[in-house]
Amino acid sequence: MKLWDKGISIDKKIEQFTVGNDREIDLHIAKYDVQASLAHAKMLHKIGILTKEEVLQLEKGLEVLGKQIIARTFKIEAQFEDVHSKIEFELTKALGEVGKKIHTARSRNDQVLVALQLFYKDSLREIQNKTKTFFETLLDLAETHKGSLLPGYTHLQVAMPSSFGLWFSAYAEVLIDDVYLLDAALKTVDQNPLGSAAGYGSSFPIDRAFTTQELGFSTLKYNVVAAQMSRGKSERTIALALGSLCNTLARFAMDICLYNSQNFGFISFPDQLTTGSSIMPHKKNPDVFELIRGKANKIQALHTEMVLITNNLPSGYHRDYQLLKENMIAAIEDVKDLLEIFNYAIQQVEVNDIDLHDAKYQYLFTVDNINTLVAQGMSFREAYQKIGSEVQKGTYTPDTSKQHTHVGSIGNLCLEEIRAKFPL
Repeated sequence: MKLWDKGISIDKKIEQFTVGNDREIDLHIAKYDVQASLAHAKMLHKIGILTKEEVLQLEKGLEVLGKQIIARTFKIEAQFEDVHSKIEFELTKALGEVGKKIHTARSRNDQVLVALQLFYKDSLREIQNKTKTFFETLLDLAETHKGSLLPGYTHLQVAMPSSFGLWFSAYAEVLIDDVYLLDAALKTVDQNPLGSAAGYGSSFPIDRAFTTQELGFSTLKYNVVAAQMSRGKSERTIALALGSLCNTLARFAMDICLYNSQNFGFISFPDQLTTGSSIMPHKKNPDVFELIRGKANKIQALHTEMVLITNNLPSGYHRDYQLLKENMIAAIEDVKDLLEIFNYAIQQVEVNDIDLHDAKYQYLFTVDNINTLVAQGMSFREAYQKIGSEVQKGTYTPDTSKQHTHVGSIGNLCLEEIRAKFPL
């Protein structure tokens, strides 16, 4: 069944190409099409197109389909083009002529749009919540290990003293920036496009404010052409936000792989979180973090894909938009998994004692020692040259007693202030 079927057979090769794998992808948005169809039916009753009895019948029919979707018994067979044609077929099969009325005053274009917008809204909120859980885990780790010093690096060269508390809470605070972008993406998709039909509205006196309220959108995408133009723009915005979050995850995973290596030895993980080698029995590979890094980097490329598919398309609907769904939905599901597995694995991190008296960390405290001389009255330039000269001559002896006390430093992590910044 096809919603656009006029009784003319289409070339099977063309049909297979144009449908693609929409049947599988659309299972992710099936429940949202049911929600939107119910709101649409109620609106049709409100404006006098459906009787009370008809809307009650549709409500019961959609409820049955909703339960099938939750139970995962709902299938989209090969005879159907997508979830939208399947739902209309099932309603018609169960209710007869009443089922045929559900498509009145809407197009598959706004039907797809509203289902995707609802899916994006729920998914972004879920990602925000998982990010909040991960954020709290990192702050807890920062509190637990705030007294454990860690060498800080610039250019991958030993630079200045840091701490595990500073490291964990740094990534926690950066997650807040990612949530700001997720908030912007959420606001972008929280606009009801239903009623834009094929992109130019309807001659029926539809009540778009009613469906906006019924579906829980914050506002309406008023201009019907603008509503259709949001297809692609929403995906680009979401992809940008997901990419920002994945950049944070990938960088953190890279730190973990580096710090877990024997050459650094700052952290380790239980054997059950690592994998071995087929020929090297001593290996304990951090595969989970390498895969987090790889998958997060892959998702960062999604924004470019969304831009290239939609760039310079004229206004109105184009079939190119169909290509946005697959990788966008897959990326959203992957981000949920990444946050969950990262949160699970990092809680099992083992922080190792680091001997900062080791020769390779000899110059870790040079800046602190310069600052001590400045505090004693020496100019900064003179103090810099004095310590630099000692380093060059091999006479430098580090003084590790200097304390860092300013806001956001090793000795003043401001964990509660960071916690208070999180926008959820």
